[in-house]
Formats: sequence, structure tokens, C-alpha cells
Amino acid sequence: MSLPDEFHEIAKRVNNWGRWGRDDELGTLNLITDEAVREAVRTVRSGLRVPLALDLKQDGVQSGLIPGRVNPLHVMVQVNQELFGPGTVATSDDAVTLGLQAGTHWDALTHASHSGRLYNGRPADSITAHGRAAFSGIHTVRHLVGRGVLLDVAAAKGVERLPGDHAVTPEDLDEAAEFGGVAVGAGDLVLVRTGQVQVYLAGDRHGYGYPSPGLSLRTPEWFHARDVAAVANDTLTFEIFPPEIENLWLPVHALDLVEMGMLQGQNWNLEKLSTACAQERRYAFLLAATPEPFVGGTGSPVAPVAVL
Repeated sequence: MSLPDEFHEIAKRVNNWGRWGRDDELGTLNLITDEAVREAVRTVRSGLRVPLALDLKQDGVQSGLIPGRVNPLHVMVQVNQELFGPGTVATSDDAVTLGLQAGTHWDALTHASHSGRLYNGRPADSITAHGRAAFSGIHTVRHLVGRGVLLDVAAAKGVERLPGDHAVTPEDLDEAAEFGGVAVGAGDLVLVRTGQVQVYLAGDRHGYGYPSPGLSLRTPEWFHARDVAAVANDTLTFEIFPPEIENLWLPVHALDLVEMGMLQGQNWNLEKLSTACAQERRYAFLLAATPEPFVGGTGSPVAPVAVL
């Protein structure tokens, strides 16, 4: 099934190919300027630090819904081993195998393609099994620090969690921004709270992933108009799942990552941040969220921290 005309029309309106040069691999992260970071630092008042990552563990967030995306397989390879003889200092070591998008993570711009193309017009076949992503791998994101903005869509609607069939619209984002008293602008890192992660935290991995609220097909234009640098939320699939248009799977991924070149993140735990922002009555903060630099990776774990 080919992508519908509606998709291609939106793609033209949000396309950023060539905006930062033909060789650009960072996309909208170019919008996080030195001045934007200085402004982000000025949001810090109380110094409260709020961790936003889910625990990485073998019975973690992945349920098998996404093939090959395995929870961490964590093994000890050395336990209190006296490497230099009896009575010497002993060390312990461990190893892990995991899907790079298994837990709280960023999707690299190469995570999605459509019509044979990646961000900035790169060919999709530049990703290979052994060479990995030749361009825009997650390792190109060497630092990701800026002004974070929480758009607490659930709280703005007066609910703990959005229903599973709720597609978050631009109107919802406007409502959440007004609720939080924030104006989303160039270089911002936007976190969209639906409350869906509560399902996982309550022990229902399968119910967490399906059905799930998420961003609608109309939201990329909202982010593009405001020059947002990156977006993350508290769901497994990022966009509404099942999709709002029958058989149109992951269109928001394609618009954000491929057309706009905008990093997106999933499985962020925004519950404590929601409480902290409500208590401090402000919804902007310093956000540190640099991914692990796996060379050629199409995504990477991240342990983000919001500093209020």
C-alpha cells in the first residue's frame, strides 16, 4: 500500500532537507544554539533533579510487540575475582545484550525511512547489516542539552491518563502549553505526557503498548512551525497505535525523522516530572539527555534528567 496524498502533502510542508546544508546529519538539533543553552540554564531555580528513565531490566518494557527489540539480558562475567592473586583487590564485571530502543531511548534520524529515503535525501540502503547507519547514526549526537518543556496533555484535560484511542492533536498541545504557562519555541526539547506509562508501571507490559494514545498525523506541522529540536513522550510507539488512518503505520515517525530531521524519544517516565512541575508551577526546565554514542546506531538508550 502506497502512502496517501495527505501524507505527502504534510511531508512537503515540514521538509527540512538542505536547510542546514546537503551534508547535515543532525537535523533540528542544529536549532539548539549556544544562546538556547544559556537560556535553558536560566530556567534552573530550585535545583531539583528529576530522573526520567525507566529501569533497564530483563523483564522491562518490551513485550515482543516489536520483533527483535529485546529487553536487557544482563549477565555477570566476573564476581569478586582476585585478578592478581589471593588477598589482592577483587573486581566484578558484567555484560549486557539489549535492543538499543529497548527502554527509555532516542530514535536516530535513520530509525525510519520511506520511499527509499532517509533524512536529507540519503538513500535508505546506506544502512547495512554490517556497516550499520552510514549517515546520521546516533553517535553523531555528541551532546543534547537544552530547554525542556513539559506539555502535560493528560493533566491539562484533568485526567491521570489519556484513553488508548486518543490521538494527541495540535489543539491538545496548545491546551497543554496554556495549562503550563509556556510558549514552545526554537530549540526546545518537548516532552509530551499522556500518562500511558502508568500502565507499564502497574505491571501490564502488553496493555502499555496496545492500544496506546500518542501523537497524531497533524502534530509534525505544529512542531515544525515552532522549530522544536526534539520530542519525546511516555509511550512505546510514540504515535497513536493502532494508527488513526487504517493501514498507515508509523507515519509520524516518517514525518518527524525523515522529512523534518527531528529526533524523537519513547518510553520516558514523565510521572515524577508532572508532579514536580505542578508543585513548582512551572513547566520549563534544563534537560540533559545525551544518548549513548553507539557508532552507526539507529537509536540509543538515554538516562535523561530534568533540572528545575
